Amino acid sequence: MTERPPMDPNTSEATKKQLELAKEQGDAYGRALKHMTGTVANDGGQQEAGEYLIGYAVEEAEGMYEWLDAGNLHWHEPEEENCHVEVVVCDAADGRFVPVAKVFATLIDPDGNDLGTHEQPLMWHPMMYHYGRNWTVPSDGTYTLRIRVEPPTIHRHDEVNGKRFTEPVEVEFTNVKVKRGKG
Repeated sequence: MTERPPMDPNTSEATKKQLELAKEQGDAYGRALKHMTGTVANDGGQQEAGEYLIGYAVEEAEGMYEWLDAGNLHWHEPEEENCHVEVVVCDAADGRFVPVAKVFATLIDPDGNDLGTHEQPLMWHPMMYHYGRNWTVPSDGTYTLRIRVEPPTIHRHDEVNGKRFTEPVEVEFTNVKVKRGKG
């Protein structure tokens, strides 16, 4: 593991109280993540990578709202898709969700076939933000999931604590249990 990002309470933008509140936000998000990966999803896990904590959840394909070209929300039920892959990207220092990153996932089936790499768009969920999309997978089984996170294009406050999320990271999860279906 690389060194965690600074959480210095003695800067022009951060006080001890502010950083404690940030950690409380991260703790709450972490509880939601643990619930999603351990209770809701068919499989899930997490690991640190650089300045990030990256987690995943795999479940049945889900319906979702999508924007149409006319600027209207349209509910879309899965058609050929039979699996939903969710990725969470958190700050390893305080556990808070990191928005506006570019997140890519690659699934490799039990026979070693690469099913492709897809960008996982940012998704709003009633419980927790995540990056995700529906996939079409050929069979139930044990897969490998590779995740690449490109640095977010967000501005950052604080000359000390704000210098983070500047490098891409990649993680690999093996023995990911995939069970096809539509939720």
